[in-house]
Amino acid sequence: MPALGKILIIDDNEDVLFALHLLLEPYAEKVKVMRSPDRIVHFITDFRPDIVLLDMNFTRDTVSGQEGMDCLQEILKLDRHAVVVMMTAYADTDKAVQAIKAGATDFVSKPWENDKLLATLHAAMKLRRSQTEVGRLEERVEALSAERETPQPLLIGESEGMRNIVSTIGRLREADVNVLLLGENGTGKDVVARYLLAHSSRAAEPFVTIDVGAVPETLFESELFGYEKGAFTDARKEKKGRLELAHGGTLFLDEVGNLSPAAQSKLLTALEKRRIVRLGGTHEIPIDVRLICATNADLHAQVTEGTFRQDLFYRINTVEIHIPPLRERGEDIQLLADHFLRTYARKYKKDIRQIAREARGKLQRYAWPGNVRELQHAIERAVVLCNADTLHADDFLLHAPASHVADGGTLNLEALERNAVEKAVRLCEGNMSRAAQMLGITRYSLYRKLEKLGL
Repeated sequence: MPALGKILIIDDNEDVLFALHLLLEPYAEKVKVMRSPDRIVHFITDFRPDIVLLDMNFTRDTVSGQEGMDCLQEILKLDRHAVVVMMTAYADTDKAVQAIKAGATDFVSKPWENDKLLATLHAAMKLRRSQTEVGRLEERVEALSAERETPQPLLIGESEGMRNIVSTIGRLREADVNVLLLGENGTGKDVVARYLLAHSSRAAEPFVTIDVGAVPETLFESELFGYEKGAFTDARKEKKGRLELAHGGTLFLDEVGNLSPAAQSKLLTALEKRRIVRLGGTHEIPIDVRLICATNADLHAQVTEGTFRQDLFYRINTVEIHIPPLRERGEDIQLLADHFLRTYARKYKKDIRQIAREARGKLQRYAWPGNVRELQHAIERAVVLCNADTLHADDFLLHAPASHVADGGTLNLEALERNAVEKAVRLCEGNMSRAAQMLGITRYSLYRKLEKLGL
């Protein structure tokens, strides 16, 4: 980028505008001029200048400098980090002090000396770059702060399926590629995503998430790409989208199979160009994002059916990781149960030390249609309600008949799912939020299940 970036000059004198444009054009990325501050909102939001060179006096008042001060305040409302250099032919110390106190970066007098003006603008540009970097660091701190509150992810399990996952992630440590996580609801795709992040070259960078299933289709685009002030009725200020916030880091796109055709097209364009444009904007913003996607849908089938774009599918699954359902993980059920027991006994300050043998047998025989998430909630409920030092079989309220998966029998998963959903809704007396929480899914996902099961 040229040394002075983009410069906006506001002055009512055409000769001044011409002379400044001629002087600054070789040093700037782009120069735009305005004769009046009337359209300042449009120029600040659309052109996004790095430096504003602003006259203090216009035709209404050629002495006091109040028009320039009013314009300065308008600019700072639009961009609190704006770098504004004031100009006036009636320079004096009081006006300089007043402008600096009001938020101006510097002050120059007319007629100017070219070398001094250029030096002032170079100093202003250094400040602009510093403020831009501070802004990026603030965003990074904000994005990372939530991550620091999240415990270090653990992949608990000794089954062959889990060992394969750990091995694959180990081989991806230095491979900055997009990853697709496939598995049933509740298998822990979000945990695997965080484990993948923790063992990657972007571990210290932002990790931003978006749940496609929880965001209405009408709002998804603004969540992903952000928007400019005034882009729509409620857009009272600009907002950065998840892709922009994840710049330099990782975006976790959960339930990616629910993307609408329009959203698929826009996401593909952003990934191919590595640039985005906010809603209501024209300025292209570069992005450097690693994508981790997850879904319980059969994306291969959706590609065949034409409901998911094949070109996007290839973009997001450079590496594909299948997470096995809990019923196929054998003794991992016991390891996870012990882990959750320790976690919730500590959380609820309960002196519960073990799970009884008959209770372990019940947990092992159960089909776990809700997978690890259902086991986690079952242990939590048992811990909350237990008044002894041991969890027994009666402490576990399971939503479907116990089944043994090691005897070669075929499970009717849809029947199990139907049973679990019906029982949760009945127990919660039709309260969908509580029923969804009991099942360990979002309310939106629960509505989709009800529709799929014809309930």
